[in-house]
Amino acid sequence: VRRSKTCSRSSCHLATSDIMAVKFSFLSRLGLGRMSHDKQDTLIKLAVLSIASILSFSTRLFSVLRFESVIHEFDPYFNFRTTRFLTEEGFYSFHNWFDDRAWYPLGRIIGGTIYPGLMVTSAVFYHIMRFFNITIAIRNVCVFLAPTFSSFTTIVTYLLTKELWSPGAGLVAAAMISIVPGYISRSVAGSYDNEGIAIFCMLLTYYLWIKAVKTGAVFWSTMCSLAYFYMVSSWGGYVFLINLMPMHVLALMATGRFTHRIYVAYSTVSPYSSVLWTCLLFAHTGKPASCIQWFVTW
Repeated sequence: VRRSKTCSRSSCHLATSDIMAVKFSFLSRLGLGRMSHDKQDTLIKLAVLSIASILSFSTRLFSVLRFESVIHEFDPYFNFRTTRFLTEEGFYSFHNWFDDRAWYPLGRIIGGTIYPGLMVTSAVFYHIMRFFNITIAIRNVCVFLAPTFSSFTTIVTYLLTKELWSPGAGLVAAAMISIVPGYISRSVAGSYDNEGIAIFCMLLTYYLWIKAVKTGAVFWSTMCSLAYFYMVSSWGGYVFLINLMPMHVLALMATGRFTHRIYVAYSTVSPYSSVLWTCLLFAHTGKPASCIQWFVTW
């Protein structure tokens, strides 16, 4: 028995040394053998995140590759019409536009019945590319906006999971969200709808909220308020944020974990975000859903 235990230990030691030798030879062939462990670790993280982001973007292009670059479904085409009007006429004309072709025969007041974040984001991308003399139609910007933001979502998922658990868990979460079917169905190329950017906005707001709670810094709290405003302007699912963050603070108070950092974070996020989202006309209908926020603030 002792001889078998000794043999098993020696074989495990040999196996581990063989693996390290293979790893060192592989890194040497790539020219990375002389790099420090921290640099190798950073390079591997960047490689995994880059692969996950490219995979997230490419898996959403099958509709374009199989057919062509078109807007499909009814709501995405309405969003495309409003985005085209925004790029051609400007924001004030867009905000005051009465669309007599929608909700026929009553018509539709665009500024008071939509979340403008999706249209403004596409218009910003369009004008930035025009500024750098990149000729592109607004239709193609709308078609490829959701796959582009899915790559951003992969990176934000890594940052959020890294803050909550570890960098390794963040890489796994980033790789999984890049190919999760539920998210792919709402962010394929040509599906120009609010969820295409709203998932990114939601995860970004959660990440900045965790940073604000951990650090107690006004900077991260202000950034969280801005991300929350972007989320409110993009999708009606902002009610998840406006309820979960106060519930988080309430749970910390109930369990005796309320600290000065949480006080600073919430005292900054709550008023700033409330002032910002009340600037959006259509978001006023979400006031009844924020009763938990007012209760915790009280």
